[in-house]
Amino acid sequence: MFPHIDYLEWIIGRPEAATHDLGSSDLRRAVPEPDGIVPPELEALPSPPDDLELETIIADAYDVGTENVLVTAGATHANFVAMAAAIGDANADEETDEADDERRDPRVLVEKPGYEPLVATPDGLGATVDRFRRPEEDGYELDPGRIEAAMDEATCCVVVTNRHNPSGRGASRRTLAEASRIAADNAATLLVDEVYAPFCADGEATVFGGPTAADLPNTVVTNSMTKFLGFGPVRVGWLVADAEFVSRARSVMFHVPAISAPGMALTRRALYAESNLADGSRERIEANRELLASFVAERDDLSGDVPSGCTYGFFAHESADGDEVSAAAWEEDILVVPGRFFDDSDRFRLSLGLDTATVKEGLDAFGDVLDTVSAKS
Repeated sequence: MFPHIDYLEWIIGRPEAATHDLGSSDLRRAVPEPDGIVPPELEALPSPPDDLELETIIADAYDVGTENVLVTAGATHANFVAMAAAIGDANADEETDEADDERRDPRVLVEKPGYEPLVATPDGLGATVDRFRRPEEDGYELDPGRIEAAMDEATCCVVVTNRHNPSGRGASRRTLAEASRIAADNAATLLVDEVYAPFCADGEATVFGGPTAADLPNTVVTNSMTKFLGFGPVRVGWLVADAEFVSRARSVMFHVPAISAPGMALTRRALYAESNLADGSRERIEANRELLASFVAERDDLSGDVPSGCTYGFFAHESADGDEVSAAAWEEDILVVPGRFFDDSDRFRLSLGLDTATVKEGLDAFGDVLDTVSAKS
């Protein structure tokens, strides 16, 4: 029985209902008219050659072969498929290990604080979920030593986000390589959700705008059209891993919905012209990050960092917890996400994903809410 994912149930309908959306972290683009199919910003872009497959476009971006790519129905789907493949491998290994008299349940190690679905999914797939810390006092850094200390001999998968969700802290390729080595030494899979990796400043860009763990041993990375490119309604993502893992993950796909042909076609067009779209995303990231950093720096009642090149962060109010701040904001039609969905009820996540003028208006309104909250304390 899959557990409820409280965050996803809470967020449904709120971005559309909010006058000021400071909770959605995707760099959202205009959607088609009610009877339309193609997002406006894709209409003027060139179509890729008919013989250029989507898997080839993705593989070329990561400098891997097409056998290393699996296209999915978004990053959540990719994470589900990847975890199911890793857990399935562990179960298969236990079933064939005649040296063990008793089969051990597979364990999945997930960062904390972290994104709730990345905890709920392995739980629903029958694994025991363990946690390792990315503490605030260390700036939410990804510390491979903490991963190694928290691993069990039954750990089959280690799950991290890069950039970290909810803090926005980024990890370098070198750090990811060390985490990969530790996972490989323990015959575990390292799963790196990279949907926020492209959130970075000019000059830092690599694959789809950010550092990647692709092609590291025992490592699978996931990404999608939603966050950096801003085409969430297309519902297409992908995972990149070694060919054997991709083959196992593909077999899991038979149990879950496939991707629509129109979604695949739109993604081909978007990724074929990704560099054109990335310029606009990068400009928004830099403008919104500066706006968020200034807002936080000017508030004596807020604490928390705004990482370089990132449009979201994890913040605390001096006298109110995350639920109190979020509820006060929602009374004024402002969407802010409480930190309890990320393992820290004292904090809230503030995300500036929309265009800069729109989120500036939202921050001004949110500042009034914080003034009221502080005055009541």
